[in-house]
Amino acid sequence: MSITHEERMQKKKAVIDTKIEAAQEERGVLVINTGNGKGKSSAAFGVVARALGHGLKVGVVQFVKGRSDTGEEAFFRHQPNVQWHVGGEGFTWETQDKDRDAKAAQAAWDIACGHLGNPDIGLVVLDEMTYAFKYGWLDLDTVIAKLLSRPRMQHVIITGRAAPQALRDAADTVSDIGMEKHAFQSGIKAMPGLEF
Repeated sequence: MSITHEERMQKKKAVIDTKIEAAQEERGVLVINTGNGKGKSSAAFGVVARALGHGLKVGVVQFVKGRSDTGEEAFFRHQPNVQWHVGGEGFTWETQDKDRDAKAAQAAWDIACGHLGNPDIGLVVLDEMTYAFKYGWLDLDTVIAKLLSRPRMQHVIITGRAAPQALRDAADTVSDIGMEKHAFQSGIKAMPGLEF
């Protein structure tokens, strides 16, 4: 006798209800959005909208992006519960100045530390931060220690390619976003409203 759709859904509901019952801890979550695919920062900014909808205060620190004409900044910078900081000098292949990039990353990290020490901020987004580890601009162990000592109910999202394993291990949720194809590969330039 084959199982009916209703029976399958009842079994599935029982499994999910058991998992929901087991997940009772309430605390801030450390999320890593990494991988070569598009959408790591976009996903983080979607969570910014969600956090604001729940009345949380948000701090955003952009580590590499040096432009300040993005749609997300234009929108979120004017929200009363958002502190937005563009801390980067632009992509490393543009600046080609390791010392300047390292100083910019350290300055961005100093701002981030202020957010990570403030229990009034419910969500901190550290956009494109993983490059600071790839290029040796920030000490990974120091950053992880600060992340783990943040206020108990504060959420943090870190974005960027090639998140180091130690950072992944410290995180509660890791999404490795892959890419099947990208319009840029076909010669389509970055379009406002979609790419920035």
